[in-house]
Amino acid sequence: MTEELIKVQALTKYFPIRGGLLSRVIGHVKAVDGVSFEVVKGETLGLVGESGCGKTTVGKTILRLIEPTSGEILYKQQDITKLTRGQFRKIRKNMQMVFQDPFLSLNPRMSVRQIVREPLQVNRVASNEDLEERVCHLVELVGLNPDHLNRYPHEFSGGQRQRIGVARALALNPEFVVLDEPTSALDVSVQAQILNLLTELQKKLGLTFLFISHDLSVVRQMSNRISVMYLGKIAETGPTTEMLSHPYHPYTQALFSAVLDPDPEVETRRIVLTGDVPSPANPPKGCRFHPRCWLANDRCRTEEPTMREIGNEHYVTCYTH
Repeated sequence: MTEELIKVQALTKYFPIRGGLLSRVIGHVKAVDGVSFEVVKGETLGLVGESGCGKTTVGKTILRLIEPTSGEILYKQQDITKLTRGQFRKIRKNMQMVFQDPFLSLNPRMSVRQIVREPLQVNRVASNEDLEERVCHLVELVGLNPDHLNRYPHEFSGGQRQRIGVARALALNPEFVVLDEPTSALDVSVQAQILNLLTELQKKLGLTFLFISHDLSVVRQMSNRISVMYLGKIAETGPTTEMLSHPYHPYTQALFSAVLDPDPEVETRRIVLTGDVPSPANPPKGCRFHPRCWLANDRCRTEEPTMREIGNEHYVTCYTH
């Protein structure tokens, strides 16, 4: 029986738009608008979509780095949105994040030793005697040399800095880690090394990942299941093999058609979308994808589709089939 570690229900995050002399709220950017999904213990759920679709906001909201507007975030069946900051702090150490740009996410004035040691000191999870041993273990765990502990972030390559970020995230022995495009700022030659490291750490430590990315080739390699976001909503979700072989939603089909198949004998038809992504401050009525969808009908333009199962734990929000 699978155990749901994280369950998100009807999650929304609206950012106010202010204008006028008094800076009154004149509207909202609906960055996340009614998102629901679950992450099973020990798996990697890939969250994909175009830039600006809200996927990073989902990750930060789950960890309460930004507060949700509404909805539920269940961690082991406990709604963490109802907890005070003090109550949540006890749970927060079990949920960590690896950020997109390792250079911006690391304090340039702190040495590697200080960066990795800081979460241990703040949460008081190790005595002074054990701190150095724990820091050395974490650095070695991510493939760095303990001799690097006195060096600073600017002295490392992008891949090494990301390893430092991973070591910091693992300092408190978390169960759940949000990976926010952890390889997009790295050279292609280094990306595979970081992905292999994350896979090894997941197996060794029993980690559960939410892998946020716009790179479908990376998500295909890393994820057990994939959820596709478009303009603040989940368009489709299902097991990776099922999603890749039978993409159902027109947006998913277009997104996946851009990924080259590793088999040179296989020809894929590229679907080129027309038009621009609508503004999240003024999303279209009905299905949000309908202005760019070549299969849209009248129902798509007026009625917002709900998530339905089409078999094999494959879910979609679409009226065109």
